[in-house]
Formats: sequence, structure tokens, C-alpha cells
Amino acid sequence: MALKLQSEQKIQELLNKGVIIPNPLTIDIGDEVRADQISARDVRIYPGCRIYGEKTVISAGCRLGYEAPATIENCRLGAGVELKGGFFSHSVFLDKAGMGMGAHVREGCILEEEANGAHCVGLKQTILFPFVTLGSLVNFCDCLMAGGTSRQNHSEVGSSYIHFNFTPDADKTTPSLLGDVPRGVMLNQPPIFLGGQGGIVGPVRLGYGAVVAAGSILRKDYPGDNQLIFAPAPPGSVRPFAPAAYPHFRRIVENNLLYLANLKALESWYRQVRKTYLDAREFGPLLYAGVMDQLASAGKERLKRLKAMAEKAAAPTRTQRKPETAAAGQTLIEHLDSIEDVFGAGDPGDETQRFRDAFIGDFEKAAGNDRTSYLDVIRRLPPEVSSKGVQWLNALVDDCCKKIATGAPSLNLFEKSI
Repeated sequence: MALKLQSEQKIQELLNKGVIIPNPLTIDIGDEVRADQISARDVRIYPGCRIYGEKTVISAGCRLGYEAPATIENCRLGAGVELKGGFFSHSVFLDKAGMGMGAHVREGCILEEEANGAHCVGLKQTILFPFVTLGSLVNFCDCLMAGGTSRQNHSEVGSSYIHFNFTPDADKTTPSLLGDVPRGVMLNQPPIFLGGQGGIVGPVRLGYGAVVAAGSILRKDYPGDNQLIFAPAPPGSVRPFAPAAYPHFRRIVENNLLYLANLKALESWYRQVRKTYLDAREFGPLLYAGVMDQLASAGKERLKRLKAMAEKAAAPTRTQRKPETAAAGQTLIEHLDSIEDVFGAGDPGDETQRFRDAFIGDFEKAAGNDRTSYLDVIRRLPPEVSSKGVQWLNALVDDCCKKIATGAPSLNLFEKSI
């Protein structure tokens, strides 16, 4: 029986355009993969790789599977991305992002420029701003992390770190905001350091410049900047367990809504600022579309999880639960449609639009005609221009939160911040 290489035609097409494949007989490429979305410039696909999905984009200088076989499924890769081994699905990696062998990166992830992880890192619904670095043996799903200014001054997650994102009640209303979008996009904030052998019980908010001691498990918010945190372990105890009690229901809801508001701010940043930089380069419009798809997916995921928790909180139970928690759960259910509208495509408030227009005008003057180096342009913005950008995006976040708080007053949301 004659054996024929299943991907022979597709592999030959890539070889003919200049893709470097040292051992073509060892890789598999799906028929749906579009060769015109794979760069002809210095792309290397090492033995054992599998590439699938009609949305897959591979830009110039990418390296796939150098340390171990890599599977790529509907991922969009910017220039110089290195995925050294593992499984990568429905995510976006911007220029020079990278992951070591044994990575498991699932849907909803955005790794911006030079964000990277060492070996055996698990991500899903994770957004990493430029330069953020993850150590080895890290599970970091359902969170956004920013901070830092360069590869020499970056936010760091120590090895053997866990973001605990699944509760005993099977909830995933656990997204943690490590830094924030309005200041984080300016690439001028101090880095966040999460010491190894530690963890976060989401949802948690953490300020810039936070240094968390190794072995600490964070169970509450530390929104202030430049804090050295030694989180104490709780005392040992045995007590009755009440399912779906939600003693901190309001805090969980607030942190989820703040996360959603920051996603909306990031979406606006891409639409108003980043798009022109992506459009100016190879496969840029496809990378931009991929980021926007992932942000939309992230928003839907958070709203879905919030609804599921609200339904559990409102449902009758035989165990002890505060009546106000059940009432809050029912109120949240009743307002979910209007909350979804807040995070939809609606226009921002008048004040937010004024702040946006003021920033964009000054930004375009400061940036000039350079559309080739996004990171350099942002980092050399004058402080007064950066502060206007922060003002715009903070106004957008605040506007979302205020609309929800006034639309559902009985939930008593954001009383400290409004």
C-alpha cells in the first residue's frame, strides 16, 4: 500500500513560498489553513508541529516547536513570536510574545508585545500586557495583568503560582485585575511582583508596584500602589459548609463589573489608538480583528459567569444564607440585560468623549507619523499627554460603573468609589 503524506500539498505550498520546515514529513497542516496568512519571511516550523484553523495567522520571524511539538489552532501570531512547545488555541500573540514547552493556552488569551512564559504554563481567558513574564509551572487563567516599562523592568509571576479561578460552588466569577487598563496601557507604571509558590483566590484587585511575598495566598483586594504584602494564612478550623452562601456577594459582583469595565476600556484603546499601528504592518488587520474577537469573547464569558452565580444566589436553599444575599441575587438577575447593554456598543458619556477627543488630539501631535513602533511611541509620550489618556479611560470605566450603580440602586454597588 502506497503511503501519501496527508498535508503534502499544503506543506509544499509553504515550502515554495519560503517557510523553513527542516523535516516536512513530521508536521501536519489542516486543509483549512490559509497559506496566504503565513509569512514568507523567516518562519520556522520544527518537527512534530500541527497547525489548524482558517483563522491562523503566522507573521514573519515566528518559531514554532523548537523545544517540543506544538499544536496551533486558530491563533494569530505577530512578528517574532516563539511558541516552543505545547497547545495553543483561539488566542492572539503580539510581536515577540513567547511561551516555553509544555504550555497550554486556550481560548480568550491575548499576550501583548514581549509578554512571555517559561515551561508548563496554563492560560485561559488571560490578558497579559507588554513585558509581563510568567515563571514555570504557573496556572494563570481568568485574569488581566499589567505593569512595567520594558523587558528589564517588567511585572513578574513567580514559578509554581496559581490563580484560583474555580470555587466549591462551581463558580468562575473570579477574574482578577492586577493593575488596570487606564494606567497600564501607558507603559509607565511600576511592575507587579507575585512571589513564587503563591496564589490568588479570585476575584482580587491589586495595585501597581505591589510586591507579594513568596508563599502568600491573596484572598482580598490590595488596590493601593507600592505595597509590600505578606498575606497571612488563615487559622486552621473545621466548621459546617453552607453551599452558595456568598458572604461577600457584593464584592464579587463589583470586581466582576470593574473587570468588564476595564475590558471595555481596552477595547476602546485598541479601536482609537492601536488599530492604526496594527494596520500598518503585515497581517495587521487580522491581528486587530483577533484581539477584538478575544475581547468580545472575554466580555461574554464574564457576563455568563455572573449570571450563573446570580441564579445560584437567588435559588431556594436548605442551608443557611442571608436573606439579603438571595434578594441581591434576584436583583442582579433582573438587571443583567441592562448591565449587558452598558458594556455593549453604546456611546460613552459626554464627559468621556471630551476626554477622549482631548487625548487623541494631543496624542496624534506627539506621535507624529510614526506607525511602525507602537511601544516606542507610547513610552516617549510626554507625561501630560499620558495623563490625559488615563483620564479618558478612567472616565470610561467610571461611567460604566455609575450607570450600573444608579440603574440597580438596591445592590449598593461602588458606594466607596462614586
